[in-house]
Amino acid sequence: MATKRLFRSETNKMVAGVLGGLGEYLEVDPVLLRLFYVAITIFTGVLPGIVVYILAIFIVPMGPRVTVAYEAPAAGGAAASQNAETTK
Repeated sequence: MATKRLFRSETNKMVAGVLGGLGEYLEVDPVLLRLFYVAITIFTGVLPGIVVYILAIFIVPMGPRVTVAYEAPAAGGAAASQNAETTK
């Protein structure tokens, strides 16, 4: 059984990927985590939140790079023929 590990996200990041990686790890929308983190940072004083985030940048490792193969659609391929059929 593979164990889950916390990584900084390479694809879902706004600053350094800390909260994006935490969202992937917890299977929660990272936007909710970001909003929660900003609210907590504002209400507890800005400096502690910034220090915690900077520490997390150095403590949480960067995740493995994910490469996605992209294949460009052929000119006049299946998508073009489907559009032609729907416009008739």
